[in-house]
Amino acid sequence: MTKTINQIRADFPILSREVNGKPLVYLDNGATTQKPQLVIDSISKYYENENSNIHRGVHTLSQEATDAYEQARVKIQQFLNAKHSHEIIFTSGTTGGINMISSSLRTSVKPSDEIIITAMEHHSNIVPWQMLCEETRAKLKVIPINQEGELLMDEYKKMISSNTKLVAFTHTSNSLGTINPTDEIIKIARKNGALVLVDGAQAVTHGKLDVQSMDCDFFVFSGHKLFGPTGTGILFGKEEILNSLPPYQGGGDMIKTVTFEKTTYNELPHKFEAGTPNIAGGIGLGVAIDYVQSVGFEFIEKQEKELLDYATQELLKIEDLRIIGEAKHKTCVISFVVDGIHPFDLGTIVDKMGVAVRTGHHCTQPLMDFFEIPGTTRASFSFYNTIEEIDVLVKALDRALGMLR
Repeated sequence: MTKTINQIRADFPILSREVNGKPLVYLDNGATTQKPQLVIDSISKYYENENSNIHRGVHTLSQEATDAYEQARVKIQQFLNAKHSHEIIFTSGTTGGINMISSSLRTSVKPSDEIIITAMEHHSNIVPWQMLCEETRAKLKVIPINQEGELLMDEYKKMISSNTKLVAFTHTSNSLGTINPTDEIIKIARKNGALVLVDGAQAVTHGKLDVQSMDCDFFVFSGHKLFGPTGTGILFGKEEILNSLPPYQGGGDMIKTVTFEKTTYNELPHKFEAGTPNIAGGIGLGVAIDYVQSVGFEFIEKQEKELLDYATQELLKIEDLRIIGEAKHKTCVISFVVDGIHPFDLGTIVDKMGVAVRTGHHCTQPLMDFFEIPGTTRASFSFYNTIEEIDVLVKALDRALGMLR
């Protein structure tokens, strides 16, 4: 890593714009990250020079597009350290990947089975399992948390059993920043014979992950959280398990043969990739991974820890401000409330000063109910943010609170 922070920021064109007459301070990276020019250019390049459908054509454009798309798959395999590239399934995002697995499991889940999730899950890792349990009459169990936003692992050990079909949990909480004890959760699941799905949407941007070392059965994430295009995502699944599951949907490219009497399905990964995919998006995600690796996770982790520590220190100086989520192990997300002030009002006013934060329940309503709050204001940082931007945030909050109190 040889670039300065200013050179890195120059890679992201949106960071140079103004909002409401003020320099943009973008602190909503937990919702979506900004895109480097390389990713933007890769999408334009595809549509300008390579636009064609993949896997189906013998002509040059189709072969070029297919090669670029499949090269992106290999980049993602290597990024996650999956054993095979055909264990990498392109999806529309984390939500799409979770729904793919929940739908594919519906024929094998029985009324006596249990599915375990945690109290800090995004709705995308709650609702699909509720729907599956309603359809199959299986039981949904929830690992509780403490006031710091950490899982109560002893309760997890008590609730898991030989009836547990699947444990599905977030690696890193989008609302609290909590980094869960992934290895321990998976080891306990393994002892009880359960499958494991890890929601990595908030984790892939902050540090190196290894699905083989993790030993999860499924891992999902969204491209737009990793500086890639929206509408892209990845499902990793172990080869033998994906081969055992029925396809999520039917259509072109996921078949070997079709007659009116019988259809036979294609091999991995195509079995789970029916129809024309987001080709430009998949290629762009591969380029985003190239960019992240060029920056390096050593730099990213160091930069983001400095931002988290400084922001925590400065925000706690604000009168009546309380941070929601104070786990010992957390990433650079700070959710907070200010006594007597609605998060929506706070977020609206600081936006007038060019500061973009997220307000609301962050698609974690049960979590907000646990803390007995309607929502929070959330500042989520990335490696392209600066200490100076945190100072701007604090000044904007002080000014907003002066108006609201």
